[in-house]
Amino acid sequence: MAEIRIQNVEALGQPLGQYSHMTRVKASEFLFIAGMLAAGENFDTQCAGAFAQIETALGSAGAGWGSVVQFTTYLVHSQDIAKFMAWRQREFPKMFPDGKYPPNTLLVVDRLVQEQFLIEVQATAAI
Repeated sequence: MAEIRIQNVEALGQPLGQYSHMTRVKASEFLFIAGMLAAGENFDTQCAGAFAQIETALGSAGAGWGSVVQFTTYLVHSQDIAKFMAWRQREFPKMFPDGKYPPNTLLVVDRLVQEQFLIEVQATAAI
């Protein structure tokens, strides 16, 4: 079992959302989960679908949300940042009940692999 310590660095101040500054990991194995996309007519549906696919990938390796050490999130529209933050605020407490949210790098990009996709989420986990 990996030893995962998610923490904030006091000198960096409080994070602006549901993420932490750093994860310290001692593990025997890492999982690198490719960016996940999901079809859907709106941002929330695509966001939920992308995270559901990550959960499926984690489960296939005997891992869960507590094994995630970092996310990278790609959005197509900067206007969706508020929607992403609201989704995380609503869903992350269920996914991470200890309140320790993995670091997340958020990028706004020109587009994803196909025009209809609004969000892609990549994850790294330790087991």
